[in-house]
Amino acid sequence: MSINVDLPPELESELSTEASQLNLPLSEYILRVLSMRGSIANPPKNGAELVAYWQSEGVINSRPDITDSQAYSRQLRHDSQTRDRL
Repeated sequence: MSINVDLPPELESELSTEASQLNLPLSEYILRVLSMRGSIANPPKNGAELVAYWQSEGVINSRPDITDSQAYSRQLRHDSQTRDRL
């Protein structure tokens, strides 16, 4: 389905900026924003609901290359603390 919408210039500029920060075309970014409206209106209320939401969005288990999350976190922390300062 195709719908034409006249956006106020300020909103169009804001959405364009956000889309470019994510390297997405404006139309795709707007689709993502609209598809998320249900989760924004009804946010998770406890840890179990949050985990279920993350699973439904594909966040959990999205990095099968990380087999030991605690070791990976320690390595990230170490790398960030010992990186060269500018």
